[in-house]
Amino acid sequence: VRGGTEQKEEGSTMAAEEKPAVKSSSSILPCFLFVELVIMAGTVLLAYYFEYTDTFPVHVQGFFCFDKAFSKPYPGPEERSNVPPVLVYSMVAAIPTITILAGEVMVFFMRSEGTQEKTIVTADCCYFNPLLRRIIRFLGVYTFGVFTTTIFANAGQVVTGNQTPHFLSACRPNYTALGCHSNLQYITERKACTGNPLIVASARKSFPSKDAALSVYSAVYTVMYVTLVFRTKGTRLTKPTLSLTLLCLAMLVGVVRVAEYRNHWADILAGYFTGGAIAVFLVTCVINNFQQTKPPPPLVRPQRPESVLGMPMVALPCVESPLEKLQGDLHSLRSHDHQPHRFPVPPDVLVPSRSITSEV
Repeated sequence: VRGGTEQKEEGSTMAAEEKPAVKSSSSILPCFLFVELVIMAGTVLLAYYFEYTDTFPVHVQGFFCFDKAFSKPYPGPEERSNVPPVLVYSMVAAIPTITILAGEVMVFFMRSEGTQEKTIVTADCCYFNPLLRRIIRFLGVYTFGVFTTTIFANAGQVVTGNQTPHFLSACRPNYTALGCHSNLQYITERKACTGNPLIVASARKSFPSKDAALSVYSAVYTVMYVTLVFRTKGTRLTKPTLSLTLLCLAMLVGVVRVAEYRNHWADILAGYFTGGAIAVFLVTCVINNFQQTKPPPPLVRPQRPESVLGMPMVALPCVESPLEKLQGDLHSLRSHDHQPHRFPVPPDVLVPSRSITSEV
């Protein structure tokens, strides 16, 4: 019975080794999924509070009278820009989504069956196709990065309170009432502006540029996906052309905002750095450069020696025979006779010797 049980265990082990791509997870996995959903919801909620509420007030900075750096003409609301926020957000959402969907479908159907990855979630209740799993994974991490970039940019704008190039045009300060007589006079009064409060508050959010950060984040994430996942045979310029096009579009967003006096060059560069750093961190440290996760090698159980009949052999303890022990004692005594004795042997001890044996 024991041999049959071990044979069944070995058979199940061999069956598991034949399908190494199938993964079974324990009940702790739903806990991790729940934690990730909570983190994602908290990130979205925090981005909402930064963007659409007054929970985090903007830091009010002063300004110099007649400062030329902030005296550019007011370009109008964001909707009148050559690159409006609706267009930027649409491209940030659409381009990576379409690229990842197309890439994963091509990779899934071009990959051989032996290298397919399968995942079973929570034992046998839920089965995730590898195509669906990778798409959810990559797009989920990308979405998390979008809201994270938004939080970083909004937090920088709220904390610094740097003014835009058209701040004085939106503020409309009363220089006479403020007593401005020279360009070196610094105004710190909170009620110095007489313009529209919403426009003035928007003009205080310049560093870093959120549109530049989001555009570069989307471009870098997509470029890294194209570079690391796509396999183009026969052409060497497809991936570089697509990657440079995406990066060029992201750079144009910042250039347009500087040309329209909506941001300074320092704001644009800070946005580029923020978005690019978040994209590189997520790709390299979170999703492992879009590579397929390899399962750990199966553990090899040591096999016991078996007899000719196929039954497992049982190791018995070794017991020394009395005859063998007696022969060992006699051999040790004989070898002891060849050594000189410094003291006489007591008469009551019988020691076999060669002389007695020869005389007999």
